[in-house]
Amino acid sequence: MKHEPTAITLDHVTPRRGQTAYDRRDNLVLACQRCNGNKADTPILAFLLGRPQRAETLLRYGQHLSPMLLDLARQVAGEEAAARAERLADPDYPYAD
Repeated sequence: MKHEPTAITLDHVTPRRGQTAYDRRDNLVLACQRCNGNKADTPILAFLLGRPQRAETLLRYGQHLSPMLLDLARQVAGEEAAARAERLADPDYPYAD
């Protein structure tokens, strides 16, 4: 889904709950306002398990995230979805949408 740049927000993968230690690059992702609002302070595992396709998206666009978060997303997405996300994240993959 495509969004206008003004509709994009910065989301903390692990909710910060007032702690600035979570304002690191490996804990931040771009998210539309609706997704950011839906996630709110939900722990990442609960958010991904609620809709496993989110884990695949996180793998595709979140290569900058911490290894722990990427491992969690791989486990939730499953082997096939994780492999697909890896292929699509490759800028040289010829069949990317």
